[in-house]
Amino acid sequence: MELVKLIIDGREVEAPAGTTILKAAESVGIDIPRLCYDPDLSLMGSCRMCVVEVEGNRLLPASCVTPIMPGMVVNTESPAVVEARKTILELLLANHPFECMTCEKAGACKLADYAYRYGVKDSPFTGEKYCYAIDESNPFISRDLNKCILCGACVRACEEMTGQDNLSYLHRGYHRKATTAGDVDYIDSDCVFCGQCVAVCPTGALTEKTMKGLGRRWEIERVRTTCPFCGTGCNFDLAVKDKKVIGVLSNPDSPVNGRSLCIKGRFGWDFIYNENRLTTPLIKKDGKFEQASWDEAYDLIAKRLNEIKAQYGPDSFAALSSARCTNEENYLVQKFTRAAMGTNNVDHCART
Repeated sequence: MELVKLIIDGREVEAPAGTTILKAAESVGIDIPRLCYDPDLSLMGSCRMCVVEVEGNRLLPASCVTPIMPGMVVNTESPAVVEARKTILELLLANHPFECMTCEKAGACKLADYAYRYGVKDSPFTGEKYCYAIDESNPFISRDLNKCILCGACVRACEEMTGQDNLSYLHRGYHRKATTAGDVDYIDSDCVFCGQCVAVCPTGALTEKTMKGLGRRWEIERVRTTCPFCGTGCNFDLAVKDKKVIGVLSNPDSPVNGRSLCIKGRFGWDFIYNENRLTTPLIKKDGKFEQASWDEAYDLIAKRLNEIKAQYGPDSFAALSSARCTNEENYLVQKFTRAAMGTNNVDHCART
């Protein structure tokens, strides 16, 4: 692989040919602001927050789409770059609601983070402002286009990660918006409620409706776990506050699925606290179920299985396992069936 040498912020950097300036900078720990860039999505280069100064180039190229060249000298925080980023932020804030005190994305909003980083408190640009109705039709996703910065991340995620093409751009100029086909409400669109758009949105335009009012990002503990709904083995983080699960957040480091999740994995967690969920073993006594301890339940199971095996033989027993179980759990089921019960009558719902 051909390696290219260049200078970024006075540091010599070596990266494979074709690497973008942004990726080359990341490889040596230099953080370049970005809004439309996402490592899981196609390159767009539209937000211009990632502009840098390249010596010999009078323009400020977007680092996320500009490949490195031999001998290139790059400055990521020069006065010209900082001024350009401040102006971009001021333009974005000119039509952005200042609702940071109550916004669900507070603490996880890139726009707010960069405004703080560059000391941008308000915008000198005045004029007409958006006044879109907040779309709460979707049972899982809240959509506030007044906070949309047109980064296109949701559009690309819907097309490239989910393959649904439910979102696209509508209109031009000031009236341009990232929305559903025909600009219908989410509930009336082809949305499959996977929440991929929420996972990539850098602002409060798209938020998890199921987590609304339950906790800020800095109050949440993230606990990695495996989705229980199928055998794919997707990983995600449980959002835990005060020792209670309040939602699911996708994790880009998940080895199986990255940030991709289906509707069940992202929004199907509330069964944990369903009032109909069994939280203790039940044993039928005199025709009625009564609560029992785990030891009592296990002793009864072992006793009855031994009695059935002794009376009717090993082949009277059969075990059916599930794709919702982990490989380790399925292994234990078949081992118990063969080693403890003495039969090969074991099957699996996903075998066919």
